[in-house]
Amino acid sequence: MTQIRQSIDVNVPLRAAYNQWTQFEDFPRFMEGVREVRQLDDAHLHWRADRHGREIEWDSEIVEQVPDQVIAWRDVGGPGNHGRLRFAPLAEDATRVELEMELASRLQGSEQAQHEADLRRRIEQDLMRFKQMLEEQGRESGAWRGEIHAAQTQRPPSSSPPFEV
Repeated sequence: MTQIRQSIDVNVPLRAAYNQWTQFEDFPRFMEGVREVRQLDDAHLHWRADRHGREIEWDSEIVEQVPDQVIAWRDVGGPGNHGRLRFAPLAEDATRVELEMELASRLQGSEQAQHEADLRRRIEQDLMRFKQMLEEQGRESGAWRGEIHAAQTQRPPSSSPPFEV
């Protein structure tokens, strides 16, 4: 199992950084190799990506989501990864996005080391593209403010809609 921890500081308010990350269908805009992410329901996503020259598809499940704090997921029948994003305010208009991820790997020795280095580089670049995209937009493209605990959705109070634009 490969463990990756990376963070990036984004020059937008905490709410904007979190809200943008909830727009899973925008992931192909900043994630290398991701061709499509479809949100099946509040807690389930279907992914289509290119890896090493071949197309793969899998599903993932959001197991925890708390607005402005955390989003955690696990693969369901996919490449075998799971992880957590944490969002922390640095200032009124600055946010740290911290990623912790564990990825399954079947490689050994030097192949494993190269694979890990490639993954770290790709994730670092994905986070940089997320930062650039969001800072250039100036605001999030949408939001979902519900909560998920143990893969079960808890919608926000009816006074505020679950999706904001």
